[in-house]
Amino acid sequence: MKLPLKSYDTNQQIFFAAHYMHHWWNPWNVKWFTGFSQTTYPPLPQQWTALLGHIFGLQYGYMLVQFVAIALLAVGMYRYAGIWVNERAASYASLAVVLLGSESFLVYNAGQLATTWEAALYVLALPFLYEWLRYGGWRPLIKAVVLFAAAGSAHDVIVIFGTAFFTFPLIALAIMERNEGDEKTTSGAVIARAVAIAIATAVAIAVVILPYWIALFRYPVTQAPIPHASRANFLLTPFWGMNYFIVPWGALMLALPFIIWRGAHNRRLLPLMLGFWVCFLVGLGGTTPVALWLFRRAFYVLTFERFTYYAEILSLPILGLLMSELVARFRMKAVVPLAVLGAITCGLPIAWANYQPTNSINLRVGPVAQWLNRGGHDNYRYFTLGFGNNISRLGVETDAESVDGEWYSDRRLPELMKFGGGSLDNSKYFHPGGMEALQAMLRHADRYGLKWIFVHDPWYDPALHFAGWRLVDQIDYGAVQVWSKEGVPPAHPMVFGVEPTHWQDMMWGILPVGNSILALLLFLIPDKRRLVRTGEDTGATDEPLVHERLAS
Repeated sequence: MKLPLKSYDTNQQIFFAAHYMHHWWNPWNVKWFTGFSQTTYPPLPQQWTALLGHIFGLQYGYMLVQFVAIALLAVGMYRYAGIWVNERAASYASLAVVLLGSESFLVYNAGQLATTWEAALYVLALPFLYEWLRYGGWRPLIKAVVLFAAAGSAHDVIVIFGTAFFTFPLIALAIMERNEGDEKTTSGAVIARAVAIAIATAVAIAVVILPYWIALFRYPVTQAPIPHASRANFLLTPFWGMNYFIVPWGALMLALPFIIWRGAHNRRLLPLMLGFWVCFLVGLGGTTPVALWLFRRAFYVLTFERFTYYAEILSLPILGLLMSELVARFRMKAVVPLAVLGAITCGLPIAWANYQPTNSINLRVGPVAQWLNRGGHDNYRYFTLGFGNNISRLGVETDAESVDGEWYSDRRLPELMKFGGGSLDNSKYFHPGGMEALQAMLRHADRYGLKWIFVHDPWYDPALHFAGWRLVDQIDYGAVQVWSKEGVPPAHPMVFGVEPTHWQDMMWGILPVGNSILALLLFLIPDKRRLVRTGEDTGATDEPLVHERLAS
């Protein structure tokens, strides 16, 4: 159960949740970067972690929230795949999404709680979107809009950059099937409904996370781009190709020829295959020029492992069709190898996370937090060197303020913004920009009340000596060294002029969680119409849909 706690971003997600647990109505967090606003990160999964943390604790709250995301995605995939293929194939797709390599990679390796939540809520909304496009009606419109808004309050990437891969194929399918079934429509009506729901969704998302958009447009990210391995050319860097392609895809790579061939040769599945194919190319990062062509400057800000996740989700209806055909034809001779391949696909990212751990620094931060919390040490600011992802854990356990942190999009200190490095803690891995940022911060310690540096990596000792810092203490039997600089004044609050106003604080505390509760309640309302594909091989034929009227 605790394996997800070792993943890369888990501690950062728990750090955000810990702030909401104690300061629900104040998203301004002074523990990092001398102050930053958590309204720059959509809050839904972190807020739910905070709420459950009051009952189960933050760690188990985090794992419960992650579990709910996986369960919701399985439900959403069954309904979404049912738009494209028959119910048996959709059920296989729903099972496969739980064993998906990229899902396992995000949970156990990357720790991207926000990405798994946004995908689950977004996929839940897609069947209602299709029903609205084909038939109209207020019920699917409201359900789709509220669920899309919930997805946007979990994360913004799928709403801003991933929508085309999912919605354009559904629009194309609705146009292709406009004259099928008892209720016919026109291409113009489908397009008009698509425009209407796009506007309604944009308004809903803008309202639900309005403080986020205010922060984004009034104070855009202007710092130098930070390198990320998912943008690499995987052919030229085999290690990152293994990490971001082989491990997330797993045995699903064996089905890629079938997915492309079946989708290309079937008129009804062609829009889905095209959406998958473009998303697949984008997920390759810098291996092909497609991502740079599509996103331009945003290419240097985005990370692309999430697009591999989207591509695999898009492939699952066709994969479910393949699985259902194999089981129908070969029975147990197909079931056993499919089960083995599914286990390998799910287990490979977990094994990789243990072979190449992303949060591998074995360090106890409790003694460091205790040192900061006593003797007036927290009257000054600090940062760490060599702690890795443990800096977020330290931020949870102490009230002392740091000039460093792991959420790079809202740091305002010029020493951190202009050199293109990540956190000061791992500055040696961002050479030369990271070391330039470190040296600038060491020179300007007086400006920020920076008096303490906790070092777990002696590689940095010469740089500290050269900058005039000296060793003053050791913690946990020498595992951590404390460096200090004389004459530093106590820390004082920094004023950036970007702090959220009181009404933004209230909106941030009410609307995201409130909208998610409304979305799940609306989802539980029985559907008036449910789309059911008939026939054993609906991917190979174009037979019409059968409308099953269900009691409301």
